[in-house]
Amino acid sequence: MLTSLISTALRGHGDRVAVTDHQTSLTYRELAALADTTARELTAVLPSAGPARVGLLAGNSADYVVLYLALLRAGCVPFLIDSTSGPDETTAVVADCGLDLLLHETDKPLPETATPRGTSRRFGVAAFPARPDRPELDDRTEVCRFTSGSTGRPLCIEFSGQAVHRAALGWAEGTGLTGADSIACFASLSNGLAFNTSLLAAFLTGARLHLGRGLPTATRVARTLAGSRATRLVGFPALYESLARRAPDRDAFRLLRVAVSSAAPLSGQTRRQFTDLTGVPVHNYYGVAEAGPLTFAADPGHDPGLGQPLPGVSLRAGTDGEPGPIEVRSPSMGTRYLNAPGVLAGRTTADGHYRTGDLGYLDRGSLVLTGRLSQLVNVGGRKVDAVQVAEALRRADGVRDAVVLQVPDRHGDGALGAVLAGDASLDPGAVRRQVAGQLAAHKVPTLLRVVAEIPRGSTGKPAMAELRRLFEQPQVPA
Repeated sequence: MLTSLISTALRGHGDRVAVTDHQTSLTYRELAALADTTARELTAVLPSAGPARVGLLAGNSADYVVLYLALLRAGCVPFLIDSTSGPDETTAVVADCGLDLLLHETDKPLPETATPRGTSRRFGVAAFPARPDRPELDDRTEVCRFTSGSTGRPLCIEFSGQAVHRAALGWAEGTGLTGADSIACFASLSNGLAFNTSLLAAFLTGARLHLGRGLPTATRVARTLAGSRATRLVGFPALYESLARRAPDRDAFRLLRVAVSSAAPLSGQTRRQFTDLTGVPVHNYYGVAEAGPLTFAADPGHDPGLGQPLPGVSLRAGTDGEPGPIEVRSPSMGTRYLNAPGVLAGRTTADGHYRTGDLGYLDRGSLVLTGRLSQLVNVGGRKVDAVQVAEALRRADGVRDAVVLQVPDRHGDGALGAVLAGDASLDPGAVRRQVAGQLAAHKVPTLLRVVAEIPRGSTGKPAMAELRRLFEQPQVPA
């Protein structure tokens, strides 16, 4: 379905500019031709049995878009992997999902089981041994994406072509995206924020897509906006924080009309600073990996929350200012988790609403997010609120940031751990003593690690797998 839809869209927009990056510019006609040629090249290395499962591990670029379209045209199922994934995470994805091939930037470390098979569009091609025990794909699946893995191993979400199409249509209709728009996207295309707002949605409408990558410094973003004549900006909070700190030339934003941020929370202060500097409001947006884009604040100056539901979306939450569990149903729902049979169905109500785990309420139809339903860590049978402990740690002298998690102690039992961001001189023992006066004894972390900055994935969420590895090292004296 996606191949037919995209082919029709590319033909219809002809010689209009489709996608650009810092060194490449392709018209819709050129993009279609390159995708066709690349699909034929890939066919030579594809397995003969069934639709090939091909991982795509790379940052944003025009070549990424070419390869994604080529995989669809070659009858493959693309698996869009977070570009920040390390070799352990990639190895887990290959094993969990039974990938046949991996298209990767050549500097990416590969699983030990990978066999190089040449290159395509400056990407390396690696093959993996067949796994007879790999899970079967749903017959409707055309694309697979992953949860962030912020609370554990990333889950692979299967999407039908119809779900991907409806997500793009809903976003275009609900936000007023047209062929006159030019989108500057700094969010990774493997993430739902970019995938749903800046890929198929752009091509269906004939918009121009400019892809940024790397550290979104204020100078780089301003230069990109000016060069691409962007009317829309899509990025994670770190982008807006950089712009708010550096105060770039306002003239670079003169054509910008819509700025969208999602994934990790964007502080109210950063939002206000960005608008004061640029004259452009940041539009709230709410979406979840399993259900696609859900809300959009068309009038951010007066919207009390994260916006109104997009077309076809059903929201359930608390009312009258009282938070309740947020449940959502959309036309772009994922089918299931490939590597966790039955789990997605278990998180879905009888009438098809996905239980997000978020808390919030509806105010004049707008969704107000208040927190998570549960961020409890079970330590020795006692429940500890990780958010509460992290907030106490952040108030301690010298601590810039903190993440709390359950980790094994030297006996293999569950213990409360914390990773602190601070200078090398930060004394974990002093931090423990300080929070001990604020928290019950069982809520004070027993294992502490100090880093210069909390490692985060491309969405800005903590990289939990990397944080857990810190506790494989000897314990910091406390």
